Amino acid sequence: MEEIIMTLIVHSGEVRSYSMEAIQCAKSGNIDEARELIKKAEEEESRAHSVQTSLIQKEANGEKTEVTLLMVHAQDHLMTSMTVKSLAVEIIDIHEQLHSK
Repeated sequence: MEEIIMTLIVHSGEVRSYSMEAIQCAKSGNIDEARELIKKAEEEESRAHSVQTSLIQKEANGEKTEVTLLMVHAQDHLMTSMTVKSLAVEIIDIHEQLHSK
């Protein structure tokens, strides 16, 4: 179970890292590169979400998962990274508008 949880944390961390890097690119006017980084973030988010979904499906089928501090941390990490990615997309849009003027 720890390996599954760590996989969730790793993919979530990649989402956050790509998203923050995308914001920096947008700030520098590199909108296309920022959008490419968001695509990478979305791929990692999909991988993390797939891990989460498999855990949910197991529980729905009666296979209970022990809720540990590590599991809570992984879920928190995923939700935070999803928020950062969503905000990064908005920030990129704003920078795109600013740089086009």
